[in-house]
Amino acid sequence: MTKYTDKSAEKVEEALHKMHEGKLKIGKSKKIVKSPKQAIAIGISQADKLTKPSKNSKTKS
Repeated sequence: MTKYTDKSAEKVEEALHKMHEGKLKIGKSKKIVKSPKQAIAIGISQADKLTKPSKNSKTKS
């Protein structure tokens, strides 16, 4: 299994917890996530958004 950073692991854990509570939803359709694999994918995606700099943050020199 791939190892992730602490922040990524926290986001995945949060996503799984929300999934088990029935509060994790998918995109615009707002359908409830039922698969743990989907919850893990959502958690990793959220962690990536936090760690990657946005395209707008680059300054022109």
